[in-house]
Amino acid sequence: MARLADTAYTKLRGQILSGDLVHGERLAEEELAETLGISRTPVREALRRLASEGLVEVTPNRGASVAQWDTADLQEIFDLRSILESHATERAAVMADTGVTAALSKICDAMDGVFARMDGEKSLPALADLNRRFHTTIIEAAKSPRLASMVESLTHVPVVMQTFSKYSPTALERSLRHHREIVDAVKAHDSVWAGSVMRAHILAARDEVLGCNGMH
Repeated sequence: MARLADTAYTKLRGQILSGDLVHGERLAEEELAETLGISRTPVREALRRLASEGLVEVTPNRGASVAQWDTADLQEIFDLRSILESHATERAAVMADTGVTAALSKICDAMDGVFARMDGEKSLPALADLNRRFHTTIIEAAKSPRLASMVESLTHVPVVMQTFSKYSPTALERSLRHHREIVDAVKAHDSVWAGSVMRAHILAARDEVLGCNGMH
C-alpha cells in the first residue's frame, strides 16, 4: 500500500508542477484512482502528502483541489526566497570549486542557446529545466541540507505558476545576464557580490511575475 501511495504521490506531484493539473482544479479521489489504476486509499494518502507540501488544498465537504495562491502568497514566497537563496549563493561562493563553476557556465551556455533560438512558448520547458538546474547547482554547492530543504519548500509555487510565461524578452535577457554575473562572482569567491546579484535576480522575478514591471 505504501508503494502505491508513493507512486500516486509522484505522479500527481509531477502533474501539478508541470501544470498538467492547473491551480484550482478539483482532485476527485474516485476519478484519480480509476485513472491511476489503484484503489482510493493510496490516492487519499498521496493527497494528504501533497497538502502538507502546500500543493493541494483539502476543504471539508468539497474534497481536494490543486492549491491556489494569491498575490500576497507569491509576494511572501519570493521575498523569502530572496533571503534564503542569496544566503545559499554567498555560501556557494566560498565553497564552490572549479567543477561547480564549470557546471554553472555550461548551463548558462545552454540557456543562451535556447534563448537565441527562442520559439515562443515551445522553448519555455527547456528554459525552465535549465533554470532549475542552475539554481539547484547553487543550492547544492552551499552544502547545507537544511537550507536546501527550506528553499525546495518555496520553489513549488513559481514552477506551478509557469514563471517563464510571465517574462518579456527583455526581462528574460536580463535574467540570463544575472546568471552570468552570479557565475563570475562565484568564480571570484566574492560572497557579497554573489549574494547581492542573486537577491536582485529573485526580486526582479517577483516583480515580473506579480506584474510590477524580471527567472525564478
